[in-house]
Amino acid sequence: MRPHSTLARLQRFTTIGLLLAAFAWLAWWWGAAPLLGLFGFVAILTGYAGFLGAEFILLRSVGRDKAAPVPTCVELARAWGGEVLDAPRVFCWRQPFRWNTEPDWLDATGRRGVVLVHGFVCNRGFWTPWLARLRRAGHPFIAVNLEPVFGSIDRYAPIIEDAVQRVTGATGLAPLIVCHSMGGLAARAWMRSHGGDGRVHHLVTIGSPHRGTWLGRFSQFANGRQMQLGSRWLQDMPPQPSGTPATCWYSNCDNIVFPVSSATLPGADNRLVRGVAHVHLAFQPQVLAHTLALLEQGEFRTTNRERNS
Repeated sequence: MRPHSTLARLQRFTTIGLLLAAFAWLAWWWGAAPLLGLFGFVAILTGYAGFLGAEFILLRSVGRDKAAPVPTCVELARAWGGEVLDAPRVFCWRQPFRWNTEPDWLDATGRRGVVLVHGFVCNRGFWTPWLARLRRAGHPFIAVNLEPVFGSIDRYAPIIEDAVQRVTGATGLAPLIVCHSMGGLAARAWMRSHGGDGRVHHLVTIGSPHRGTWLGRFSQFANGRQMQLGSRWLQDMPPQPSGTPATCWYSNCDNIVFPVSSATLPGADNRLVRGVAHVHLAFQPQVLAHTLALLEQGEFRTTNRERNS
């Protein structure tokens, strides 16, 4: 089946529209008021930085969490700067235009594979730097596209099931599942509905709202409402993926998932990264390095046992 991404088309339209609006404003005002033209041009292209700033203000004012260190002003500023740089790379370049630059790769038989699951309003292009690194390391992978984009999280379980079956069949080994944000909930929903426990070598979640997020109250979409703090959907979810070891990365400067301890799971290896925002967290060197180490861990020792099970 030819891969497709509805979100890529939407984000291409949005990105091109913003560029056209910025250049149109500049051209309109350049002759009469060039400074106003430049101001509007910059404001249109960088206005998202203000919205990000508002998220950090909310994090600091309503996202206080006794289970995590309070972010300092320096940490918040550093996190905001990292997110301002990463957001356009992800949402205006990789996802709309480069989402299939690194196609799924299943040629490395005998090496443990990876299933990568993106988050809310994302597609597989989110993982492009990860996919290039995995290919260089010789680990096969499938990065899924979760669609419908604004559907129930439960509807993503068959997509993950297909990916897990394909990676397991190609490698003979239970895969690692790596998830960002909502992807962690999608993976847990898959485990609940398809008996995923025991079929996964390790679950890695990065900034996943396991107990919801304060910002979920503003969503009008099915998957957004499911991520509200204390939602019935989250209450019905088993508290942890029993039988599957898990690592949960979280940050005290997560501008999307707060209170930030909601990105942790009981019994998991919960790892705090200070001063890093939601998207930027997925591209921290220690997160990728630790995940690659999990892939190598026991890979050849367990090969024959897993193939014969």
